[in-house]
Amino acid sequence: MKVLLAASEAYPLIRSGSLGDAIGALSKELGKKDIDVRVVIPKYKNIDLNIKDKLEFVKWFMVKVGWRTQYCGLFKYDSDNVKYYLVDNEYYFNRDDLYGYDDDDERFAYFDKTILELINELDWKPDIIHCNDWQTGMVPVMLKYDYASRDEYKDIKTVFSFHNMMFKGVFSPEILPDLFDYNMELFNNGSLEFYGGVSFMKGGINFADKITTVSSTYADEVKTPQYGEKLDGLLREKAFNIKGVLNGLDYNEYDPRKDPYIYKVFGNNSIKDKQINKLELQKDLTLPVNKDIPMLGLVSKLNNQKGLELIINIADKLLQHNIQLVILGTGDRQYEEHFKGLQSRYKDKVSTNIKYDKKLAHKIYAGCDMLLKPSLLEPCGSGQLIALRYGTIPIGRETGGLKDTILPYNKYNGKGNGFSFSNFNANELLMIIEYALDIYQDKECWKSIVDQAMNSDYSWEKSASEYSELYCQII
Repeated sequence: MKVLLAASEAYPLIRSGSLGDAIGALSKELGKKDIDVRVVIPKYKNIDLNIKDKLEFVKWFMVKVGWRTQYCGLFKYDSDNVKYYLVDNEYYFNRDDLYGYDDDDERFAYFDKTILELINELDWKPDIIHCNDWQTGMVPVMLKYDYASRDEYKDIKTVFSFHNMMFKGVFSPEILPDLFDYNMELFNNGSLEFYGGVSFMKGGINFADKITTVSSTYADEVKTPQYGEKLDGLLREKAFNIKGVLNGLDYNEYDPRKDPYIYKVFGNNSIKDKQINKLELQKDLTLPVNKDIPMLGLVSKLNNQKGLELIINIADKLLQHNIQLVILGTGDRQYEEHFKGLQSRYKDKVSTNIKYDKKLAHKIYAGCDMLLKPSLLEPCGSGQLIALRYGTIPIGRETGGLKDTILPYNKYNGKGNGFSFSNFNANELLMIIEYALDIYQDKECWKSIVDQAMNSDYSWEKSASEYSELYCQII
């Protein structure tokens, strides 16, 4: 089976968030399943320097974008049974950032057209083109609207995966004639129209053979007005064709048994060494060194999607308990300033670190006892998966992937790998944290929860198996 994963980023070449991680890990696992998997992304200015010198030029060709004809240089890179193709056009992609430009519509219209054109340029035809997020949403549209009649594209199927409904790729309807050489039919019949604009994501949803998203719960949530971002009506219509496939975690990158960033490696059989990570983290953050004080971590983007106002509302009450709170992340200034102020008022209890620091993140996951994830919205989430892997017990709200991965502890049967609460309510969050702190005092009980957390399997191997089955069904 031949699968082309189309995305705007992919690890290890470049990533700005969870999409890049997902594409890198999924492609690697699919490659282990005797699938001929290839990935196509733009050749950005900031491709990993260790890889940039190893890129191999394949060929060049021209791509028609509306009335323009643009150059495309195609490069490749092989790694872990995966062939990566990089689309080179310096006018579009030789920029400091991946997204956020006024001409993103043209940049990714060009990219989507190139994805289809390179099939004609290579001696390789995929059975499936698996598109990801709005940046590749027009590929299924063009495949069915333009290319389906051509022999080299016959029988190619498409999967469209959306990772977060908030980003829909909405632009002026004038892009249809200007960039795609279309009349206004797809706008007027509602296939692409979104509140007066044209949505790349809506195109992917309407024209793909199968739609997936990053967790089963999120697949249900987006059919409601609260989470559907004004596409809930369409998603209810397409409910029969939407499947939630949980994103996994790269168990090679996040492995407490061999993690180079943590103070002391540990595993299920050496869980006592987790305490060494806690004591050393307390030293580094100049917090009182005491293995018995419950240590709560928050590793997050600091924005309203992450439910930070709930933490702010209960912070003073929570910090009356004998606990320590460690915060790492950057984001909206109001949150950054509040957490800095919290540290100044509770110097012996709070450590606020307003920065991106991969090494410190690993140390927090390894050293803390609990991780806070009170998200308003969390399509999948990776923080709770990392925490489980490191025996750090997640406390999360029952939304999206958090609900699918955190099994709330039941004191009557002893089952559970974490703690969760249902409503987006500060008092509920405080109550569940206080419940977790009570359970923490029972060391045997807590050890059982840690064991269950570390034995949870949310690897990409499981996700890749589900995608493999899905591809076979479509074909």
